[in-house]
Amino acid sequence: MPDKYNYTTKLDIRFKHFDLIDIAQIVEEVKEKWFNQTLTEVNGSVVRVGIVEGEYHWHKHENDDEFFFVLEGKLFVDLENKTIELNPGQGVTVSKNVTHRTRATQKTVMLMVENKAIIPTGD
Repeated sequence: MPDKYNYTTKLDIRFKHFDLIDIAQIVEEVKEKWFNQTLTEVNGSVVRVGIVEGEYHWHKHENDDEFFFVLEGKLFVDLENKTIELNPGQGVTVSKNVTHRTRATQKTVMLMVENKAIIPTGD
C-alpha cells in the first residue's frame, strides 16, 4: 500500500481452506479506522473483510469488478452520478473501469470479493 493512504490493507491470505473464519473475532481484534484483510482464496478470487469508518479515496479498477456485502453498519458506495446505500445483508457489484469510493459514517463491517491480483487503491 502506498504510504499516502492511511489504510491498513493486508493482502496475505490469512486462512487456508477448511480453516474456521471467525469475523466477530477479527472485528474485536481490529483497532484501526480503515482495515482490510484477505481472508481466503476461492478459484483465483479472494474474499476480504473490511472494518471501516471514514472515507476511501476516489479510484477505479480498469480490469476488475468488485463486490461489497455489508455485515454490520452502513456502507455508502459513491459513483460519479449516484450513491448506493448498503445496510446489513445488502451488497452491490461495482463494474470494472467505474470510478467509485466507499465510505462509512459509523463502524461498518463488510465482505469484498475481487480478483486476487487487484490493486485495492486503484489502477
